Amino acid sequence: MVPFAGWSLPLHYGQGHLQSHLHTRSRCSLFDVSHMLQTRVYGRDRIKFMESLVVGDIAELKPGQGTLTLLTNERGGIVDDLIVTNTLEDHLYVVSNAGCADKDLAIMRGRAAELQATGCDVHLEVLDNALLALQGPSMALVLQAGLSDDLAKLSFMNSITTMVFGVPGCRVTRCGYTGEDGVEISVPAGRAVELAEQLLGVPEVWPAGLAARDSLRLEAGLCLYGNDIDETTTPAEAGLMWTLGKRRRTAMDFPGAAIIMAQVKEKPKRKRVGLTGGCWGCQPLLTSPVLMSAGTVTSGCPSPSLGKNIAMGYVEAVHSRTGTTLTVEVRKKQHPALVTKMPFVPTQYYMAK
Repeated sequence: MVPFAGWSLPLHYGQGHLQSHLHTRSRCSLFDVSHMLQTRVYGRDRIKFMESLVVGDIAELKPGQGTLTLLTNERGGIVDDLIVTNTLEDHLYVVSNAGCADKDLAIMRGRAAELQATGCDVHLEVLDNALLALQGPSMALVLQAGLSDDLAKLSFMNSITTMVFGVPGCRVTRCGYTGEDGVEISVPAGRAVELAEQLLGVPEVWPAGLAARDSLRLEAGLCLYGNDIDETTTPAEAGLMWTLGKRRRTAMDFPGAAIIMAQVKEKPKRKRVGLTGGCWGCQPLLTSPVLMSAGTVTSGCPSPSLGKNIAMGYVEAVHSRTGTTLTVEVRKKQHPALVTKMPFVPTQYYMAK
């Protein structure tokens, strides 16, 4: 167990990090991600409220559809990356990072109060639900046994409220942080242990901790907030401009829009890239940036799936082309690293036919 954002979380279980990682890629694993902040946004002005904070086109989301989006500041920096879902019910469902929970909540409550003062109808509810992530290629087979709904109809980044293995009122969202097909299940806290035990009772399902979560997300080329993105990085630098809807780019009505769109026009001076090679030792999580000949490495680990070292970091734009060789300094020793396309391991997100 290790401390993480005020929580005590499992780094790994009895199987160890390597076996857990590979099991998730070949079968499926259960991650307890209840440390994430879950919020509901109600009111007729809920979309106006959310679009005043984030870069995504929330208005275009179909009922039940969600999107990864970015909460930005006036300098164009990324305050947090979060998932916003336009539920089939009467609210938006927002999942934020645990390490950003306090500042996100303060920003959302402050903006809600500002809008309420002008007569807008918006209010927030913080959920005390647990959050369980079931990830891996056999997820659908395992979960379908406990659902009356047809999982084959639920596409990546879509969400339903349903009963899961006898537990009512669960929100099942087809998403995750591993690059595999998976779901995140928001479950009433009082029934979370019961549901987790039901899922772990299936021999196919192993429990997985933070170490596997980190190496899996890095293989999938996904950012860890506080390492790969923060308030000093912009969407243009981070390669996350795909999160900006076309309408939002034109309207330029989100925090930091002028700075972000100017970077797009003029090209950012640095870019987030993937790297192979280098030397990251045996630790699955790189907790501090590593010097590079043209920038810094922000995440790195030995890839269990590929059998080689992988990393991501920021380099001067002139050195960001795939195939460029750079020099990385780790523990005062220099190692060659190659700029590589991401994801390192192909993603397996499910799109319903």
